[in-house]
Amino acid sequence: MSFKIYTKTGDKGKTSLIGGTKVPKSDVRIDAYGTVDELNSYIGLVNDYIADPDTKSLLREIQDRLFTIGAALACDPDKETKLKIPDLHEADITLLEKSIDQMNEELPEMKSFILPGGHVAVSTCHIARCVCRRTERLCVGMQEHDLFIEPLVLKYINRLSDYLFVLARWTGHKLGAEEIPWKPRV
Repeated sequence: MSFKIYTKTGDKGKTSLIGGTKVPKSDVRIDAYGTVDELNSYIGLVNDYIADPDTKSLLREIQDRLFTIGAALACDPDKETKLKIPDLHEADITLLEKSIDQMNEELPEMKSFILPGGHVAVSTCHIARCVCRRTERLCVGMQEHDLFIEPLVLKYINRLSDYLFVLARWTGHKLGAEEIPWKPRV
């Protein structure tokens, strides 16, 4: 089946939310779900560098949850939609926490701040973490502008950034890459 990818409907800087409401492409809601899409792309890149099958599987699951979050953010909360949007569950957050705890069991204690780097896979995890934190800031910004955002979305994004930080450390550990401690100039 073939269809045209371009519709020309956004050529004047507007787009539609799920529900039909037209908003500028610079709208905070569009910025938030666009950043979720960017994060999802980086998670895909992280997955390309990971060899562990269990981690690869979890990263695919995270990508699915990010599509769920993006769809939720793309909805006009004041309109009823015909589209069935999947939702997050507390179990999605628990899954991240369990994985964080399992990875932490294998890691040496952190005695200082660490600089991103040491291996391209580690650096990519850190880039994904930074994009995740930006996503979180945008979602909090939505809240501050009285735009509805599901509380579990904020909780999931916050926990995901923790997961990505620990994943960066764990990946470096598995690859034998030394952590680079931050040694502040004082």
